[in-house]
Amino acid sequence: MAKSPESPVEPFKRALAHAARSLAETPDLEIVYSGEGPQLTGKRAVLPHPPRDLTAADAARIRGLADQMALRLAHHDPQAHAKNRPVSPLGQPAYDAIEQARVEAIGANALGGVRDNLKAVVEQFWTKRGFNEAEAMANPPMAEVLSLMVRERLTGEPPPAAAKPLVDLFRADVEAKAGTDLDKLLDAIEDQKAYARVTRAILRDLEMADDASDLPEDADENEESGEDAEAEGSEDQDDNENQEQTPQASAADESQTSQQDTDDSDSQTTEAQESADGEETDQPPEMGEGEQPARPEMRGEGKPVTYKVFTTAHDEIVSAEELCDAEELGRLRAYLDQQLASLSNVVSRLANRLQRKLLAQQNRAWSFDLEEGILDVARLTRVITDPTAPLSFKEEDDTEFRDTVVTILIDNSGSMRGRPIMVAAVCADILARTLERCGVKTEILGFTTRAWKGGQSREDWLKSGKPPQPGRLNDLRHIIYKAADAPWRRARKNLGLMMREGLLKENIDGEALLWAHHRLIGRPEARRILMVISDGAPVDDSTLSVNSGHYLERHLREVIAEIEGKSPVQLIAIGIGHDVTRYYRRAVTIVDVEQLAGAIVEQLAELFEEEPRKVGRGSGSLLQPPPNTHGPSGGMRRSTFKEVRRAVA
Repeated sequence: MAKSPESPVEPFKRALAHAARSLAETPDLEIVYSGEGPQLTGKRAVLPHPPRDLTAADAARIRGLADQMALRLAHHDPQAHAKNRPVSPLGQPAYDAIEQARVEAIGANALGGVRDNLKAVVEQFWTKRGFNEAEAMANPPMAEVLSLMVRERLTGEPPPAAAKPLVDLFRADVEAKAGTDLDKLLDAIEDQKAYARVTRAILRDLEMADDASDLPEDADENEESGEDAEAEGSEDQDDNENQEQTPQASAADESQTSQQDTDDSDSQTTEAQESADGEETDQPPEMGEGEQPARPEMRGEGKPVTYKVFTTAHDEIVSAEELCDAEELGRLRAYLDQQLASLSNVVSRLANRLQRKLLAQQNRAWSFDLEEGILDVARLTRVITDPTAPLSFKEEDDTEFRDTVVTILIDNSGSMRGRPIMVAAVCADILARTLERCGVKTEILGFTTRAWKGGQSREDWLKSGKPPQPGRLNDLRHIIYKAADAPWRRARKNLGLMMREGLLKENIDGEALLWAHHRLIGRPEARRILMVISDGAPVDDSTLSVNSGHYLERHLREVIAEIEGKSPVQLIAIGIGHDVTRYYRRAVTIVDVEQLAGAIVEQLAELFEEEPRKVGRGSGSLLQPPPNTHGPSGGMRRSTFKEVRRAVA
């Protein structure tokens, strides 16, 4: 019996696994390929599936992800890292990023191939993420900035072209405050403990680790030997130590507790991942003891709370093609087409009604009896009957209708699974096709999280000793199904991804709205419309279990108020089976696609009939940089970290 030919990517997978085990110096390293990669849990590395048509860029990126995990296993001590990690939530992500830069620099300096692979990962990440100066000033991503600057010092590699404007925005402040300590990192690159001490000094220079409970620089030496501590103290101090812990011992105990929590979390992550490799599920896991139920309820206005994020290190903005191979996307799209087939009459009716309304506003208008322009042949008879009559010219009036872009933002949460997400996908498909016929550019985005119950963000929180009120505590996943400039025919398959098992998890609406809004603000069109398709309140079990029960809902209301009151973007919401009018000023609720023709057409047509909004944005807005960040010339100046943090707070 003839042996079936293996997939073209199988040799690549085998070679990658051998190379990763060799680089990690870990023969039993397990390499797994999954749509949820990349992720390192213990000795188990999860990588994204290589595409069937593997390009050189794809191969370099996946090799780079494997090299990152292998180098971390070979050159990183988790216990030493946790022991020296600062307590300050502001300093923790930066501390982690600087350590990761050390680990990668060791491999990059030793092996040219590893250097190229890591470079491919960094360049692709920043190409996708892009740079928004207003967003960077409002919420400075200092962990990413420091990571790139440390990488530059340790390896000589400059920041990627897409990240250079971001680094340049903060470089002068960082160099002025921490340049001397940054220069010390290269000498300590082989010694993780010495490197950690220099890192803590850098964070203190930048006022990112000024918490009084941060470990002192000599904490490592004091904790390494209990005998030295006993020799320095008296017998009375030894007796007191039996009754009361010293600050160093207390810090060590917190570190051990954090490490135990991390191990438990790693075990849970491994079990969840093994389950995902077998059969993915949309069902959320049950909450642990003492954690609050997820669905928030407003309990009055209360005192305003500043929204914050524990870490953005694990967030991702990803295109639909990267989460699913082309073959599976085709199958999922075929399933969606089956749903559309039974609704063909509704699709046609909606498309025709909406198109008639929009095209009616695009009818050509002409000005006649002009002295110059296009010759009006319909009036030539006047010249024949009256030779003294002058020639008549006409000119087409300009229309501003086509200068429009619409973003459709779809809630990809677990509560949308089943009929609601199918209706949302159908809505997006219908609207995108119809608007494209009318010459209106359309963007389709989705938002969810990478994991249930917090993912890697929660693990980082556990490692840091569970600081209270950490803010948003989950890994965001923002999905681009169709870019505004991409034709619908090329992106139509991507909508099938919403039918995929395991995609729909939690929803953090406020940050998703800001992301979609920032993308729209960067567009050149005069009229910008943001249409949200959701099923109601934001829900994230991990965040709501450690913050107030209305934490995410309060932030959503603040963001909506900013967009509706201070932004030129016109906002409309469509509730799928849930009333969203309590959040949005302009909203409709539908239960089935049959209602689209009567509801959505009218709402969207009204927006097109309105003049594009020109709303001034006030100071302190979530949509704008913080106040006092512009110099006399009107250009953005480099604000100090104190100014930015004070303005955001």
